[in-house]
Amino acid sequence: MLELEPITVDAGEDGWSLAEDLRQRIAGTPGGASVVGAADIEAMAAPTFADAMAGVPGVVVQEFFGGNDQPRFQIRGSGMQQSPTERGLLILRNGMPVNRADGSYIAGLAAPGMSEAIEIWRGPAANRLGATVLGGAVNFISPTAATAPGTRLSFGGGSFDRWSASGQTTFSGEKVGGLLQFSWDESDGFRDANDASRRAIVSGNIEIEHGEGMATQLFLSYTDLEFEIPGPLTRHALDNDPESNHPGPTVTPGLPPSVSNPGPNVGRDRPRRESTQFLAGARTTIDRGEHLYDLGLSLSRTEDSFRFPISAGERVTDGTDGVLSARYAFRPDTVAGLPLFEATLLYAAGSAERTYYHNVAGKRGPEFGSNDLNAQTLSAYLGANIPLGETLFVSPSLGYTWAKRKNEDTWGDPTRPTVGFSPLNQQMRLPDGTVPATDAGYDRTYEGWTGALAMTWTPHEDHTLWIAASHSFEPPTHDDLIAPVGGTPFSGPGRPNPGMPTSTAAMFTTPDLKAQEADTIELGWRATWRSLGWDLTAYHSRVKNEILSLRDVTGASRASMNADRTLHTGVELGVNGRFSDTFSGRLAWTWQDFRFDDDPVRGNNRLGGSPRNVITAALAWEPLDVLSVLGTVRWVPDETPVDNMNTLWADPYWVADLRARWLVTDRIALVGEVTNLFDETYASSTLVVDAAQPGQAAFIPGEGRAFYIGAEMTF
Repeated sequence: MLELEPITVDAGEDGWSLAEDLRQRIAGTPGGASVVGAADIEAMAAPTFADAMAGVPGVVVQEFFGGNDQPRFQIRGSGMQQSPTERGLLILRNGMPVNRADGSYIAGLAAPGMSEAIEIWRGPAANRLGATVLGGAVNFISPTAATAPGTRLSFGGGSFDRWSASGQTTFSGEKVGGLLQFSWDESDGFRDANDASRRAIVSGNIEIEHGEGMATQLFLSYTDLEFEIPGPLTRHALDNDPESNHPGPTVTPGLPPSVSNPGPNVGRDRPRRESTQFLAGARTTIDRGEHLYDLGLSLSRTEDSFRFPISAGERVTDGTDGVLSARYAFRPDTVAGLPLFEATLLYAAGSAERTYYHNVAGKRGPEFGSNDLNAQTLSAYLGANIPLGETLFVSPSLGYTWAKRKNEDTWGDPTRPTVGFSPLNQQMRLPDGTVPATDAGYDRTYEGWTGALAMTWTPHEDHTLWIAASHSFEPPTHDDLIAPVGGTPFSGPGRPNPGMPTSTAAMFTTPDLKAQEADTIELGWRATWRSLGWDLTAYHSRVKNEILSLRDVTGASRASMNADRTLHTGVELGVNGRFSDTFSGRLAWTWQDFRFDDDPVRGNNRLGGSPRNVITAALAWEPLDVLSVLGTVRWVPDETPVDNMNTLWADPYWVADLRARWLVTDRIALVGEVTNLFDETYASSTLVVDAAQPGQAAFIPGEGRAFYIGAEMTF
């Protein structure tokens, strides 16, 4: 594989592009890899993660509520069943992991609009970065004084009270360069209970050149994220009133227990998330010609309050995590483009205090659980790229993963409180109850080997073909290992009968999960021909003990389980080309078939939450040097299963967006966009449950037609 981008202070030649440089460097990589550059998203106003990934094959992003919320995004199905996705990918900033030590992350903290380039490594191609997951890795690379000199400001506003502003400025000297950024976005959203979605970020980095071939980058950031969660709707409400919120299940009095339209009472419970993260890191690269050394250190402090519907309560997690990294690459001149040998060592350790509170009508209620969470993860990687001639390489690799997950239950009382509301009057609180306090602690250790063998053939300088076989090993996170249970849409955890305070049930589950493992075979063809370029990858993974996150009828996490055997098969195709001096286009097609393999309950059903085809096509028109127009179509042509039993399905849909950028002067540009141009009503995502009920509120409406206009200035 290729080494990480070395740190440089000098800007280099005019017209130099980090994204283009990275694309050239991954051209010979025997694995799925893509790059998104700043120029790819410059016509987008305050781009979301879905916007940035629209042209990348193999990356499926399902927005929950629009804007800076908690999108579900997955590569090759890794972590797909979580809502939001909090596992299954290694997320990096400037080459340093920002995941918590147990592998989890908060999707809404990502800010693609503040990146100079984004690297996407799919599947085993990410192992060289220290990944221990099936899906891969996403590396957000910040601009620097060298790559983005000067000062830039942008601001704008649009539909649903959406406002945004961002800016950056740089300073540089002979041996030192620095950059400071900020970003602020807020929106009320198009849903009734979607107010006060806000994200503010301040970040900066300093690059210091110590001497010939040696440099250090220091970076830090502070992110403040908060948003309300309008929740899912029934299919009827989706079709007829997509801006509404589900009012809770309907209970028919005077009949045997009869509940229809199961789902959360959003108006009463007011689900919400508030997260802050402070991240600081340092990387030093030492380039000695044939030898490249890379040493890194990062530290993060994350405070996260997640208020679920009443059945799960409010989860508050305050934790600190640190990462140490060391990488080495041997690059003799005889091995063009690929290091002959490379090694990576990552060690992450973290601790967190986690407290659980009941959600009482949208306010923090009685505390019912407290835990000290500790995690350690060590991953080591050794790889080689051995030439067997001028056009043929063989690339063996071997990795080892060790992980520890420990939870100390610090709850000191003999009982835990329960809360409930009347099913017949869902605003009327019932008397509190208690359940016996059982220990929810655990101490688990996981270790396993990973490996890959790849072969690359370059019959022509513009064509690279490759084939690879690999084995992956993914330990669970704390969110997989502990979850509150025993609640209902009318009562908190531990109380399955809200009308009886003395009814008892387990309040937490701590499943004895095994690590998820997979054997994967993949092949690909990356090429250019005249003005056309393409990147094609096909893969098949046989997964053992896949970690599936189960949900209740309100969408709250219930527990996780290991599926015995599952199959993940897919095709990832990206095509781009220029048709004339004024027209260019791109196509990203992801086909995926994820299913159980002779499961005793689910047979060969498809895994819930996985669209089979996701197609994004974009056409750019540049009639003038100062004007560019971009039209994009997102198309999901097939039904998507909501549940693992395949009883409830989301309908196909397509959505068109239109964007434009006009250079008023050399220093001022205006940007405008219309998203969901034809105001389609559709489900951009769904809850993912094991067995859905008829009429269940499980569909997340996509945002309606929205307008935005903004301005950009450079100095």
